[in-house]
Amino acid sequence: MTLHTGRHFLQIPGPTNVPDRVLRAIDAPTIDHRGPEFAELGLEVLAGMRKVFQTRHPVIIYPASGTGAWEAALVNTLSPGDRVLMAETGQFATLWRRLATRLGFEVEFIPGDWRRGAEAARIEARLAEDRTQAIKAVCVVHNETSTGAVTQVPAVRAAMDRLRHPALLMVDTISSLASIDYRMDEWGVDVTVGGSQKGLMLPPGLSFNAINDRAIAASRTARLPRSYWSWDEMAGPNATGFFPYTPATNLLYGLREALRMLEEEGLGNVFSRHLRHGEATRAAVRAWGLEILCANPQEYSSSLTAVLMPEGHDADRLRDLILERFDMSLGMGLGKLQGKVFRIGHLGHFNDLTLAGTLSGVEMGLKLAGVPVKNSGVQAALQVLAGE
Repeated sequence: MTLHTGRHFLQIPGPTNVPDRVLRAIDAPTIDHRGPEFAELGLEVLAGMRKVFQTRHPVIIYPASGTGAWEAALVNTLSPGDRVLMAETGQFATLWRRLATRLGFEVEFIPGDWRRGAEAARIEARLAEDRTQAIKAVCVVHNETSTGAVTQVPAVRAAMDRLRHPALLMVDTISSLASIDYRMDEWGVDVTVGGSQKGLMLPPGLSFNAINDRAIAASRTARLPRSYWSWDEMAGPNATGFFPYTPATNLLYGLREALRMLEEEGLGNVFSRHLRHGEATRAAVRAWGLEILCANPQEYSSSLTAVLMPEGHDADRLRDLILERFDMSLGMGLGKLQGKVFRIGHLGHFNDLTLAGTLSGVEMGLKLAGVPVKNSGVQAALQVLAGE
């Protein structure tokens, strides 16, 4: 192995780089999770998360990965054998489907090519056929982390509203929350799933369900067993800032600091920054002469860019070379995209110089790997960043 100096460039699309402020906040003595100091912490982070989801409704915080939040969203609202409609947008939509199937739901999976977000027209067409309203939930991934394609959630909600279909709308925002504009209440989402390790700039370990009144009403008649994931178990203690079991106290310290950082910057500025970095990255990819995996420019992600490798070139070999030579980690291709794409994460605690360094490492790696590209990618990105 090459001996590296300087810091490691973690440019996968999550977990993301954790700011020093957040690390310092986590590095504090654990306190009594039944005491008044913790109650203040709990109330602050629960209120802060409502602002991030842009909702007035409750947010549940679990010590878990995003997979736990997926399961919580389903088991709190549905009953055994219920029919769920999902869209195949990539690896994470596929994994959510697998989880739902294992829980005993009847899952209809609208097929996709992994280059687009969920298509509202296809969801509307299927719901129009559902005259008995057997479909109880529509589940979509807002930003598909494996592909860099964004689903237009307002269009999905509008399609459901046109049909007056009563299914719940559930949205995974694990790689878009605090990176891409997301408005739970305005867009009419019933359950939103989130995670700590991406736009929220935390280590893995916290996950979220934001739940509106329709979702809470559904939970009262849902018949799947739940205990750890139960929203009801959370509701009482959360009202005063507490949790029904031992919380991840030190991660909550970090969450409080991350929320303060987001508020200082302003969510609108956070979204604009991510959009700008996404545009600069795509400018570099085009200048290299490579292809962006997401096929619809209106669905480009501000969190990450997935890049297709030319025929005959292996994306994992490129990633290994870049890690060895430049100490930089890029996202691998997942599922059926393995070896075919690499993913550049540009989300979280990130700035212009970090992106410039990231793209420089990619450009040098492409040349060393013998991939036929032009040398103008970094320059094209710098022009975007400089506003030229």
